[in-house]
Amino acid sequence: MGDAGEGLIDADARIQELADEREAARRERRAPRPQIDPLKHAEMTSLKLGLSELRRQFDATDHPVRQKQLKAAIADVEKRLGKLESGSGKR
Repeated sequence: MGDAGEGLIDADARIQELADEREAARRERRAPRPQIDPLKHAEMTSLKLGLSELRRQFDATDHPVRQKQLKAAIADVEKRLGKLESGSGKR
């Protein structure tokens, strides 16, 4: 008979756990989310992808003139990305 009682206790615990999970999910959906500007997000994503490509090219080249060009381009993209990231906290 002890096994039947344990099964009920386990089922009760599982039901309570599911109820807690649902309540947490409900609270999370109701919480206000920060507004994300889709254009700014797209621009930041594009800059990050471009930056990774520029760094890949920089690592792959040995030509000093091309390295200088890529360093300048990387610095410019990092600067633009920094401006967007610092501006994203203002609302």
